[in-house]
Amino acid sequence: MMFNSVRIRLTLWYTAVLTCVLVAMAVTTYFLLRQDSARRTDAAIVEIAASFLTTVNAEAGEAKAPDGVRAGIEQAISEHKYRDTVFVVFDSERKIVASSDSQLLHGESPEGLGDALQLSLQRVEMVASHFRDVRLRDHVERSYVRHFSIGAKDYTLLVLQSIHRQQEFLESLTTAFALAIPLAILLASGGGYFLARQSLSPVVEMSTQAGSIGADNLHERLAVKNARDELGHLAASFNRLLDRLDQSFEHQRRFMADASHELRTPVAILCGEADVALSQTGRSPEEYRASLDVLRVEARRLKHIVEDLFTLTRADAGQHPLTLSDFYLDELVMECCRSMRTLAAAKQITLSCNAKEEMPIRADEALLRHMIVNLLDNAIKYTPPEGRVSVACGIQDAQYVLTVSDTGHGISPELQPRIFERFFRADKARSRSQSDGGGAGLGLSISQWIVQAHNGQVELTRSDKDGSTFTVQLPISAGQTLIPRLSSNR
Repeated sequence: MMFNSVRIRLTLWYTAVLTCVLVAMAVTTYFLLRQDSARRTDAAIVEIAASFLTTVNAEAGEAKAPDGVRAGIEQAISEHKYRDTVFVVFDSERKIVASSDSQLLHGESPEGLGDALQLSLQRVEMVASHFRDVRLRDHVERSYVRHFSIGAKDYTLLVLQSIHRQQEFLESLTTAFALAIPLAILLASGGGYFLARQSLSPVVEMSTQAGSIGADNLHERLAVKNARDELGHLAASFNRLLDRLDQSFEHQRRFMADASHELRTPVAILCGEADVALSQTGRSPEEYRASLDVLRVEARRLKHIVEDLFTLTRADAGQHPLTLSDFYLDELVMECCRSMRTLAAAKQITLSCNAKEEMPIRADEALLRHMIVNLLDNAIKYTPPEGRVSVACGIQDAQYVLTVSDTGHGISPELQPRIFERFFRADKARSRSQSDGGGAGLGLSISQWIVQAHNGQVELTRSDKDGSTFTVQLPISAGQTLIPRLSSNR
């Protein structure tokens, strides 16, 4: 039951993650530093050994007498005195020739020290350089073997360097991690629990405020994965309230905002043109006719927008009944194409229609005609001059399929999901003539509603640089008593 608390779970998860991160960081740091220290030590030993042999060769030269070789080695030892570093030179019989440690040279070493050196030589391959850790004098030494020749005799150089300091550093680092990590975890856990408690303290206040939320903040949501904890109960109450309010206000808010935006432009043009016409005297009849023509165009556009808005409003309220009748869908498509040929010819667009199969249907003829005209008008509007618009209908998979294709500029992929939204126009994706009267962006939304009212679906099946294709699918036995409400996401 303790784990149903968000505060406890947040603290435990935070502590567990922090522990894993700190432990992983400490282990990684330790091994990286240890490897780096070993590489530096080995590189330093190799460099020291090379310098030592250079001095030996320079001092001994080509001397063949044992005393000359010994003198050269001793001279090199005297010139290479390093802290915590011992040079031991063996002959081919594994006997010590010279050493920077007097105890090894005069046999005054503690018991077992000489045997340990011999054992270290026996364990390495005498044909190549080799590194090895050897414990001498209760300390770990890093040993390095190098073979060289002076005259006709072979010698072996053994370099011993204490790594006691490196081990002390790593032990100190381990101790620091062992003290710092638990302390950091303890402090972080306490701080995390305090922050979690402070963050969840407004739960009761938020639950009380849910009753006062209105239309201005319906977009707010509270999501918690575990519905059994405090935030889960608050989220359930809060979201239920938002659902109730959203159903009541969403359509009204979007309708008022979009409608006011679309109506503002034609109304402003009407008022401005009328003011200009009335403010100037002595204008010619041609100028007055030009002003009246502008007023007529904008008035028709305003009338079209108002009619579409009225249609959508009735659809939202579920008060637009279907007037069912029996007719042939293929004949309706051909009639719509004939009525749109004049509009297509005005833009020098070729309009073709392929409707050879008989397609009897029981549906609302007026609404389907409106849908087809909207799709054709949309295709003609966004097709450049001398382009083509083709319409085809047939039967496929027990459905009537209607396709409207154009050779326009297509719709960009990021705008395609929004093409059926109300008042949406893909101006960036499709060219729009200023002489077509524009549009309010309601045609495709109305077409989608009409198709869905007949239990069908309409979608944009293709859109690229070569044009776009809209496909409508209607069940053969389409039609219902009343048109359903439009979904709130359009």
